[in-house]
Amino acid sequence: MKIAIIDADMIGRSKHRFPNLVCMKLSGFYKDKGYDVLLKTDYENISEYDQVFISKVFTDTLIDESILKFPNVKHGGTGFFYDKAASLPNDIEHHMPDYHLYDEWVKSQLDNGSKKNDFKYYMDYSIGFMTRGCFRKCEFCVNKNYNKVSRHSPLEEFYDPTRKKICLLDDNVFGYKNWKDIFEELQSTGKPFQFKQGMDERILTDEKCEVLFKSKYDGDYIFAFDNIADSEIIEKKLKMIRQYTEKAIKFYVLCGFDRDNNWDNKFWQQDIFDMMERIKILQQYHCVPYIMRFNRYLESPYQGIYKTVAAWCNQPSFFKKKSLREFGIESEKYSKTRNKYITDFEKKYPEFGEYMDMKW
Repeated sequence: MKIAIIDADMIGRSKHRFPNLVCMKLSGFYKDKGYDVLLKTDYENISEYDQVFISKVFTDTLIDESILKFPNVKHGGTGFFYDKAASLPNDIEHHMPDYHLYDEWVKSQLDNGSKKNDFKYYMDYSIGFMTRGCFRKCEFCVNKNYNKVSRHSPLEEFYDPTRKKICLLDDNVFGYKNWKDIFEELQSTGKPFQFKQGMDERILTDEKCEVLFKSKYDGDYIFAFDNIADSEIIEKKLKMIRQYTEKAIKFYVLCGFDRDNNWDNKFWQQDIFDMMERIKILQQYHCVPYIMRFNRYLESPYQGIYKTVAAWCNQPSFFKKKSLREFGIESEKYSKTRNKYITDFEKKYPEFGEYMDMKW
């Protein structure tokens, strides 16, 4: 049997550089059955295969819907069904991923001059979930239907000892009652590890900080500051964090999401100020914000401000050296609009000037 596996995000997003875990599990499962499995990098000649699996993580990845009507095509993932996406069959979900599924594609990219570091997650990492779920039930989150954090799999289920590092995709590892067991399993490998989806800073304790910051951690520690209403608890925990480490801390900062579902000018104006206030708080503790724009920000009369602030914050080399005002002026060399967006907003709301001049 000939099976084609399609990573829709890889095809539809030119800068996408993270392997699809579902695709790798499907490949591992069917290769073990002796089937001929390949990674297909286009949508041509679909009918030549006995079975075609298409997986998509991001809802805004474009795909020709007519492809999904082929009788030999099955599609799934949060990119198609968001929080309603069906789980994989148990024997596939808990199968060792095929970490060589992308080998030929990665080689072709490197042969064409791409940087090796851009493909580190394909080449160097074991990837998986040790826990699943979250108790927060945030309306904007794909995990909003969960009620708690549960154990999902032992590390050995996806751990390849020949790979240098481990990447965890857990939704809220510190929300799991036996979180310490997770860290002990990871530490026993001696390999650097990371929680790529971020961790819940609001439930940190001294014990959790001690374990986390003494671990052989890979890359930035990542948390989230999604709501200005959490300012007090976020800042309290930041003070705790700084008792244990001075290392770089990154925070995902959600913006452009209206929890009251009004989506009016009053909301858009306040959301800009709430975003900047969170950046100010993080900056005071030498934390780097990463701006995450909810897709409806494109409806905002201030979408240009969201784009400018994201360009400033999401490039730490700029954020750590320049104020937003300085970044806007610098941007005039290659963008005619970035500085205008923020200076026009300051003229309309002079109190915005405080945020224009704050600096690392």
